Formats: sequence, C-alpha cells, structure tokens
Amino acid sequence: MTVKPLTDRIALVTGASRGIGWTIATEIAKAGAHVVAVARTTGALEELDDAIRAEGGTATLVPLDLTDFEAIDRLGGALWERFGRLDILIGNAGLLGPTGPLAHAGPKDFEKVMAVNVTANWRLIRSFEPLLRLAPAGRAVFLTSSAARRIRPFWGPYAASKAALEALVATWAQELAVTPIKVNAINPGPLRTKMRAQAMPGEDAETLDRPIVLVPKLMELVSPALEISGRVWDHPTQTWLD
Repeated sequence: MTVKPLTDRIALVTGASRGIGWTIATEIAKAGAHVVAVARTTGALEELDDAIRAEGGTATLVPLDLTDFEAIDRLGGALWERFGRLDILIGNAGLLGPTGPLAHAGPKDFEKVMAVNVTANWRLIRSFEPLLRLAPAGRAVFLTSSAARRIRPFWGPYAASKAALEALVATWAQELAVTPIKVNAINPGPLRTKMRAQAMPGEDAETLDRPIVLVPKLMELVSPALEISGRVWDHPTQTWLD
C-alpha cells in the first residue's frame, strides 16, 4: 500500500470554498492531509466537504469571516485542543477591492482590502505560529500577485496589500530561520478564477489555465523536504523571485 505524501498532516486553507482555495484543499486532502477548510459560506464549504470525502479524504469545516480577527484567535485555540499542532498553513483568501484612481477609493473599501489581504494574514501568523512550532516540519504558503511588484495605475489598494503581504512573509521567514518552519509565497499568475474574471471582465476565460496547474509546485512548498524560505515562487515564469 502506497503511503500518501501528506498522511497524518494537518493543513489549514483559507478561502477554501472556491477557485484556487478549493483546488488546494481537495488536492491536499487527496495527498493524505486532514484539511481545516476556512471560508465565509457554509453551503460552499459543505460542497467542498462532499468533494473531499468522495476522494476518501477528511476535512473540518470552519465558516469564518477573516475580518473577525478574534475568531481567528479562537480557531487557533480550538486547533491546539483538537490536534495539538498545525503542519501546513495556506493563506489563500484575498480580496481584489476597488480598481480606479487612488484618490477615488473609498476609505472603507481600502481598509477592507488591507484587512483581508494583510491584517488577516498577520493574525493567522500570530495565532498559528505556536502550532506550527509544534509540528516536526511546519510549512506556510501565502498567495500573492504580480501586482505587488509590477506597478500599474488603478490597482493601488490591491497592489499595496500584496506588497505588504510579501514583506510579512519575508520578515516572518527570517524570524523563523533557526526553526524547521519554512514560509514562502506563490504568485499563481492569470488563472481561471472568479477574482480574475472580476479584474479582467473582457478576458476570455477559456484562454486561462485552471488552478490545478499550481498543485505540483504547491506540494513542493508544503513538503518536509523543502529547504527554501522567505521567497516568492512566480508560477508564470517558473522562477524564484529575489
């Protein structure tokens, strides 16, 4: 009997109810991990659970709005009580927010983008670092975007949030340098997702790859064998960015 590569590992995935998050959650479950699936919509999480169970996997469903920061703290405590550790953290959830001139962005819209894309991920780091330290080879991966580095007009809130996220990842990785934990980010590039359709409404979705193309690299990034930390993997160019 072949042992699956992530057997007995506990993996938390945010934004797990659709798109890239759905794909990550289902594929990690197929690889043997127990998935803690976090998303806002209960119905979509239940559909995800059905898909995971159909492939013989297991999941814990967590309906949670990531801007409820105290709920993230409570989730950390709940995971410690149930599992005693966390092996894999995937910070996938993200918000595009308003596109247009920076001076025209509404304060509430700007603040929500930063809350979801930056502050929520910092709260995940804050709540789950102790659990990752209890794992033999803790791994964390965050979803970023080329917008963090390829600056262009009208994408200010989103670009700023992803640049801040990459700074968090690099900083956290350096702080964990003397531990077994490895922390990285991945830029998926243009994939067939709801956010991409929102950002590029005139684009033909049939010309885009599906999120499944990320899976081979993602499996490397959560593998105990991984040595790289504090970097950004750029999927479109298949290179590590400095």
